[in-house]
Amino acid sequence: MIRSLFFAPANRPELAVKFPRFGADCCVIDLEDGTPEAEKAKARAALRDTVAQVRAAGLQSRLAIRVNVPDSPHYLLDLQAAFECDVDAIVIPKLETPAQAFPVQHGIAHARGPRAIGLIGGIESVRGVLDARRICEETANLMAVYFGAEDYAADIGGRRTPTGAEVATARGWVVMAAHAGRVPAIDQAVLDIRDDALYTADANAGRDMGYQGKICVAPAQVALANAAFSPTPEEVAYARRLVAAYDAATARGIGTIDFEGRMVDGPLLKHSQSILAAAARS
Repeated sequence: MIRSLFFAPANRPELAVKFPRFGADCCVIDLEDGTPEAEKAKARAALRDTVAQVRAAGLQSRLAIRVNVPDSPHYLLDLQAAFECDVDAIVIPKLETPAQAFPVQHGIAHARGPRAIGLIGGIESVRGVLDARRICEETANLMAVYFGAEDYAADIGGRRTPTGAEVATARGWVVMAAHAGRVPAIDQAVLDIRDDALYTADANAGRDMGYQGKICVAPAQVALANAAFSPTPEEVAYARRLVAAYDAATARGIGTIDFEGRMVDGPLLKHSQSILAAAARS
């Protein structure tokens, strides 16, 4: 379960070492957008040491490395460096076809580190969105995908707005594709790092759509994401009552019940069961 996907630039190890303070479910050392072109080679050379420093700082949650895009001259060099590190996942940005992940899958198959390594894919281009279902269904080792609204908007030539209506179709398509492929989906970033209310509102909208977590670009956003994508005590209590009532009814041969003024059948039962499962993992 990745409620919060938090990024820090690879060329700033002093920031990555602070990961344990923030409580993100998955922390990402970013060789791509977070690291300037002139700093990429140096950051890559220091990557193993950066990861070792983060581990020594006591990080308990997942640690990942985001490499550069598959058509970049940095891609294979980044992967070679990443697989020499003690990490839990590799993040491929702007993933557009399952074939682009083959080098990562080869690295996973031959990894000899202490951990099983997974893959997180960024769906953040027009082609990636259109082929999202194939990516989610056919890419091996895929532990999650995220929707990158900023890159998608830039690729399609649109303008970003506070309401996000311009990316709504793509945002919905990615989460549907992820669920079709049984892959967790992580929602878009909010770049206004001082507007907690906007972040929370956008996170709640993402959860309503079926996303299971959210990108975080500032430390303060981590707690907001974790809260938004965790069931509230009221939701958990309601789910427990509903499941108990439904179990009692089915024991009497009843499949649809009147529960606290609502008609409840199989789909609502599954929703309540998913809330209880999420509560157990949080």
